[in-house]
Amino acid sequence: MLTLKRLHNFSAGPGAVPDSVLALASQALECLPNIPLSILGVSHRSREFVAMVEELEDNLRQLIGLPADYECVFLQGGGSLQFSMIPMNFLRGQALPAAYIDSGYWSHKAIKEARLEGTAEVVWSGESDAYVRLPEDHELPADRDFSYLHYSSNETVEGLQYFREPACSAATPRICDMSSDFLARPIDVTRYGMIYAHAQKNLGPSGVSVCLIHKSLLERCPEGLHSMLDYRKHIGMHSAYNTPPVFAIYVVLLVTRWLRNDIGGLAAMEQINRRKAALLYGTLATHPEFYRCRARLADRSLMNVAFTLPTAALEQQFVTEVEDAGFYGLGGHRSIGGLRASLYNPVTEASVTALTEFMSDFAQRHG
Repeated sequence: MLTLKRLHNFSAGPGAVPDSVLALASQALECLPNIPLSILGVSHRSREFVAMVEELEDNLRQLIGLPADYECVFLQGGGSLQFSMIPMNFLRGQALPAAYIDSGYWSHKAIKEARLEGTAEVVWSGESDAYVRLPEDHELPADRDFSYLHYSSNETVEGLQYFREPACSAATPRICDMSSDFLARPIDVTRYGMIYAHAQKNLGPSGVSVCLIHKSLLERCPEGLHSMLDYRKHIGMHSAYNTPPVFAIYVVLLVTRWLRNDIGGLAAMEQINRRKAALLYGTLATHPEFYRCRARLADRSLMNVAFTLPTAALEQQFVTEVEDAGFYGLGGHRSIGGLRASLYNPVTEASVTALTEFMSDFAQRHG
């Protein structure tokens, strides 16, 4: 069998997967360690799969300190389905509007879906500033009550990340799209009514989303929802209301084991991620007239580093050369162009070091 050298994967999603997890997942395609059967043929009704879901939930509860008054459910449809399910379950029929922070490409899409269900008020928008910063607390209406406050903790396209929870009233539950920084650092779950994250960034392959929901929010769900769009149905069936993505869930389980056993938890993971980001941002700062960061310094993401070069032609040259050098996924999002390096949990410090060496050399040759 021909063995190819694996590329350094800086894709924004689906992203990199830890090498040890890839090895175990590859073995499971042939045969699971505890059952002589491929993971692709395991029934979602089997005791083996039920045990996988139970262990995955236990691992998540341990890693993030999830209290017993939060439900944990694994759904399909990615973050985009949650843009619709959240207002269907928690805004429909409510007297108060929902508050939405418009901080970038993905939060902007969530607002459009919410407005199909009820009043979704944009309480702050960065659109006029081309989404280069996040709001300060004094810019948010923390003295008003809303059905909920929705925001994205990390904007993958623009390279923005919150390092605090945005201000809101005590009666307003926060609902956060953490798709691209979930399990990348410790979080205080008790400050949220709901957290959701699709897996294709830090958790594993696409196909499954993790939803953590406080039980008090579920009391708001209206009757008459379609069953597939009702959180209560999925929770009641332990994430198996319909046939779930068995393989994707298994890989997420392997990733949580990796975080717990190999990395040593989320605090250790955060320190690794900060070192990676500091290395890459430091390289950009060494060539400030050549590599230009999009985001305001205080809001620059540890997960997605978005930057530009002096000309579009140079950016295309960068993409061509960096791919030839063995690096994958450095092109910017189609909506804004430029360049982007995603530093999700599985991206190693060695890969980041190799990228910075390439970037320094590129700047010397073309700057």
